[in-house]
Amino acid sequence: MSMSEVFGRLDDGTTVHRWTLERAGVRVRVLTYGGIVQSVEVPDRAGRTAQVVLGFPGLEGYVAHPEPFLGALVGRYANRIGGARFALDGRAYPLTANDGPNSLHGGANGFDKRVWEATEVAHGVRLARVSPDGEEGFPGRLDVSATYTLDASGALRIAYEAVTDAPTVVNLTNHTYWNLGGAGSGPTGGHELRLAAARYTPVDDRLIPAGEPAEVAGTRFDFRRTRALGAGYDHNFVLDKGVTAAPEEVAELHDPVSGRVLTVATTEPGVQLYTADHLTAPFTPNAGTALETQHFPDSPNRPDFPPTRLNPGEVYRSETVYGFSVR
Repeated sequence: MSMSEVFGRLDDGTTVHRWTLERAGVRVRVLTYGGIVQSVEVPDRAGRTAQVVLGFPGLEGYVAHPEPFLGALVGRYANRIGGARFALDGRAYPLTANDGPNSLHGGANGFDKRVWEATEVAHGVRLARVSPDGEEGFPGRLDVSATYTLDASGALRIAYEAVTDAPTVVNLTNHTYWNLGGAGSGPTGGHELRLAAARYTPVDDRLIPAGEPAEVAGTRFDFRRTRALGAGYDHNFVLDKGVTAAPEEVAELHDPVSGRVLTVATTEPGVQLYTADHLTAPFTPNAGTALETQHFPDSPNRPDFPPTRLNPGEVYRSETVYGFSVR
């Protein structure tokens, strides 16, 4: 089941709708503002349902506190582009710098702050918009969509597509913060994480990848076997599977107290693990954990990384599935 309701209006009068998706005991709410996953409600091992993502009850919260990117669809380029610039075919493209000298999550007015056009689909909603040539400095008109659906098991599937009329770069993700104990239940450092990644990308003091990907073995970045999450992470993990045509499971997050389990399957080659150490009021540090499926940060300036270039005549496709269970 999916249904729509008015969620609020922006200062310019634009109406924002909220779509509610329900299936197999899972309820998900998605906003047309920023493609935001506002809530995900799933049961614990005792059958008690709770909201397990960080969000605001009203539109004004998202407008007043944009920087955490709570639940948002981010782009055109998720994560950071160093120096807020890149080159294609010998031409330099300066971008909006909104993270010190870098471009973060598409710039100051990225996809997370846009109102998307919604169309109902089976068991979900499709959000679409046109990003005009030059938006936040990115070249080419980009026709982009994100389709949110619940499958028969209650898993949340987000499928992205985009086409362009000029060479550009694209890297889309969802920036939901998960707390499987229930939003507001405390830090997520006690959650247990398994991540199918033997390497990660070390970063400099601006969180731009520095040097080659490094082995996780013998370091605090080794989550190949399930262990307590802890804190202090804002890093891209290089998934062992690489880019795949269909989603493959790469991560499992488990809350031992509630028994809730989140699995993440994706077509993407990387996952940004962010333990939200810098969350501020009305939230507290480590109140949620983000697992952002993506291509690597600063890839447009790193020819050794999986490419993020999109050419006319090509179709960008990316898909991530969030599964829910208990144990």
